[in-house]
Parts: sequence; structure tokens; C-alpha cells
Amino acid sequence: MARPPSRRPGHNRKAQYSLFASYVVAVTGAVVGLLLIAVAIFDPTGFAAIRTATSEISRPASLGLRNMVSGASSLDEVLTAYWRAGSQNIALRHQVEADRNRIIEAKAIAQENLRLKKLLKLVDEDQTDLLTARLISSSSSSPRRFARLNAGRWQGVRPGMPVRAPEGLIGRIHSVTPNTAEVLLLTDSSNIVPIRRATDSVPAISTGLGDGTVEIRSLAAGRNPFSPGDILVTSGVGGVYQPNIPVAVVVRIAGEIAYGVPLANPSKVDAVVVERSFEEAVTRTDPAATDGALPEVAANATAP
Repeated sequence: MARPPSRRPGHNRKAQYSLFASYVVAVTGAVVGLLLIAVAIFDPTGFAAIRTATSEISRPASLGLRNMVSGASSLDEVLTAYWRAGSQNIALRHQVEADRNRIIEAKAIAQENLRLKKLLKLVDEDQTDLLTARLISSSSSSPRRFARLNAGRWQGVRPGMPVRAPEGLIGRIHSVTPNTAEVLLLTDSSNIVPIRRATDSVPAISTGLGDGTVEIRSLAAGRNPFSPGDILVTSGVGGVYQPNIPVAVVVRIAGEIAYGVPLANPSKVDAVVVERSFEEAVTRTDPAATDGALPEVAANATAP
């Protein structure tokens, strides 16, 4: 039987409606895309407002998808951990026995430090923590590396604030909306972090490569001082990141450049801490403490 010369849907109303709906969707998408391009070119302020509104509207959906992806990605880890539980328990038991003496020594040192601080009237006050929030999405294929934070301007978040996880540094705040914020990740090519080697404080600079790794360049002239396995932490230089935040571990050496992998993976991190910049935390003063110290300073100044 010969094929009909026409491919029109004929009298099938369902096929006609489907074809008409596809045309409408295609034309509408093209028109909306052209309008957004025109707004971005001729009215950047209006485009920023549209982007802010889109971030606020998509926040619940991003949070739900993030929870679903986290649950699915952790299933294989749970199964693997259950399968290897026996051997891991034996290894952990040996490790605990080996580290018992070191733990006792560390506790003794901590008690001694506490006693000396009391004698010197020193008080430890960490004023860097601002709030705890959740990462609800992160870029995986974009050349720029961003993550979205479930907190924004109304919660006190400001551009430039460091973001860290228990495992290490995540990045810093890039832009904020009323209830969300974009985090410039450590692996972004425009994120430069002053770092040092944890063992001997060799200074260096970490720069993201956009592929999930970082480039590490030593500030000391001469041979590359790093080797695979070195742990790198923030140095505190620049006044943005407080010192001793874990950053990355060196995995490869190529001439004068070392390549590392961040210790904190944004795709596996749920809760993060937004901190004030190190310079702001250091310069923050307690008015009550300052006022209380003035009489003592004056008395010392007038004493013979």
C-alpha cells in the first residue's frame, strides 16, 4: 500500500492539538529568550531585578532538588560502609590504641594552656561566625564555579564574607539577594586565596582552575617546595580569610606549579558557616570591655 503524499495529522484532533501546542511552546520560548537578551543588553538594572526575582522564586525548588540529590548520592556510600564495617572497626580499634597516649598528652597540654591563659588574663573570643546556612545548589558544568546559599541580605550576609564547611574552605560570598546568596567557590578561576603549608608555613597562592582543582604557586623563589600529600591552610594575609582554615591537599607537581584538590567538596556539603572577614573580626571591639579598661589605663598612667 502506497504512503499518503501528505504528512498532515488529518482529522485526528489530538495530533492536531499536540502539533499546535509544540509550535506555541517553541515560539513562546524563542520570544522570551529574545526579550531577556534585549533586556540584558539595554537595561542591565532591570535584568538584575529579573534575576533576583528568579532566584527567590526558584529557591524552594532548588532546595527540594538538593535534598533529593544528596539522598541519592549518599546511598552507595552507605552500602559500601555497611559492607566494610568489620575491617574498618578493626582498623579503627588499632588506631585508637595507638593514639591513646597522644590524646592524653594533648589533654595535658590543653589544661596547661588554659591555666597559663587564666594567669595572663587572656580570653579566647571567636567573633568570626555569623550564621549557619545550607548550600541548595552548585554549578557542575559551567566555566564559572558558583553555589547558592539558603541565606541572604536579610540574614546579614554581605559580599566578600568567607564560607567554610567542617572539612575546610568553600569560598566567599559573591552576590546576595534578600534570602539567597551566590558563593564564589574555591575552584573558580577568579578566586585567589593566600595560603601556607600547614607543617612549616611556606607561603603560597591558590587559584581555581574551573575543573574542580586548584593551582598552587609558591611565593618563595627557587625550587618548588611542595610535594604530593602536603596540606594547605589559609594564611590570614589580605584580611579576608582567618588563618588555619583547611584549603586543599597537593596531588600533583608540574615544574614550579603544584596542583591540589579542595578538602571540602560543595556537592557533598550540606551545612556551611558564613563568617565575617578576618579583618572585621579582629578590629571588632567590645564597648563595655573598652570602657572598663579606661580607668585602669588612666590609673597606670598616673601611677608614680
